[in-house]
Amino acid sequence: MSAQKYQFAMIGIGVMGKNFLYNMADNGFAVLGFNKSAEKTGVMEAEATPGTKVKGVNTLEEMVELLEVPRKVMLLVPAGQPVDDVIESLIPLLSPGDIIIDGGNSHFTDTVRRNAYLKGKNLHFLGMGVSGGEQGARRGPSIMPGGDREAYNFAKPMLEAVAAKVNGVPCVAHLGNGAAGHYVKMVHNGIEYAIMQLITECYDLLHRGAGLTNEELHEVFKAWNDGDLQSFLIEITRDIFLQKDDVTNNHLVDMILDKAGAKGTGKWTSQDALELGSPIPMIDGAVAMRNISSQKSLRVEAAKLYNAEPAKLSVDKTAFIQEVHDALFLGVMISYAQGLAMLQVASTDHDMQIPMKEVVNVWKGGCIIRSLLLQDFDKAFEKNPSLSNILLDEAIAGMLKDKIANTRKVASAAVLNGYAATCLCSALNYFDAFTSAQLPTNLLQAQRDFFGAHTYERIDQPGKFHTSWTTI
Repeated sequence: MSAQKYQFAMIGIGVMGKNFLYNMADNGFAVLGFNKSAEKTGVMEAEATPGTKVKGVNTLEEMVELLEVPRKVMLLVPAGQPVDDVIESLIPLLSPGDIIIDGGNSHFTDTVRRNAYLKGKNLHFLGMGVSGGEQGARRGPSIMPGGDREAYNFAKPMLEAVAAKVNGVPCVAHLGNGAAGHYVKMVHNGIEYAIMQLITECYDLLHRGAGLTNEELHEVFKAWNDGDLQSFLIEITRDIFLQKDDVTNNHLVDMILDKAGAKGTGKWTSQDALELGSPIPMIDGAVAMRNISSQKSLRVEAAKLYNAEPAKLSVDKTAFIQEVHDALFLGVMISYAQGLAMLQVASTDHDMQIPMKEVVNVWKGGCIIRSLLLQDFDKAFEKNPSLSNILLDEAIAGMLKDKIANTRKVASAAVLNGYAATCLCSALNYFDAFTSAQLPTNLLQAQRDFFGAHTYERIDQPGKFHTSWTTI
């Protein structure tokens, strides 16, 4: 086989990397997968679709030799030092104009640093978020590249071929300057955290609270997914409720320990939101609840100490299901609102120039937070590309107004009966604060000026003021 025949290479052929390569090969591209283990590359070749061009290589030198120029090498390795280590191994082997694509969940600050570093080496670097899990990688993920536009243009035909399609449009686009691709993916994951936590809180109220069986929950989520809550997360939740455990034959969901882990992206979203001054309390709450869940032994001890057991809800099931639907709808909408508002702020503060309409279009297919609601966000940003918060769009406001009363009922039921509903309550609190023309922050400003001379503004004249407060 002659040299310079392969168009794309992957370093990191775990499930995601291997499936991404198979996707590319199925779309007519000749691809390479690198691993030091000949056994692993052999398995990769054997499992490829017959007739496609998938080759395993066991040295970086062979990989580079077999790639067309400009070489396109994608990394799907753990974030942090492993990415830097691979880059350092590649630099001596590549030529000016070659392209390195980081498709992992790297922190955006690392992407900024690597972009500048590789530019100094006359190499292109593309920070690229990929969402959709292993099946998305195989059948069509949502792809979020940003930064080096020349590098994107080289890779664009391949990325458009393998990306998910919605109405024939690929779910991939150049999403801005610098580390915009990884930043958008980070916020995507933050929104994912919030929506998943919301769903679990609704599940808890319906299951432990209202006594719905797993079969009944399946029917509820099926109906919701057939309606205005249609989304990937509602769809998979629907299916989870019917899955049986092959060990006990119980429902599998009932056999899973209530203890979750959290990778870096949710925490990173909260951290940068604080730096930006962009409020995302639902995402913050979702990260906190995962951390609380991980303290299983402490929770068991505390439950015994306080004799804490949520009360059964005395509700009409049919009515309560509709109320929970409305609360979940409002909460999901506000999860997106907080994340998208954060992207608008970051676009300016980090000079990323993120095209918001393109973001919601890329999220329409392939990714974990794909949802029918993204069509409404698309229309909102079509009308106003600089929309600072989707809650300010009139059409979206019209969708939410009739959900507020039921959300208050559900939040009240949770609080009064001892159910942890961090994100449901946070959604309502954010809504109430965001839509309030008057907050009690005037007193807070008076306190700050009293003890720290931080000054305050007045309602009747411009400027900053300080008072020598009288102590009684």
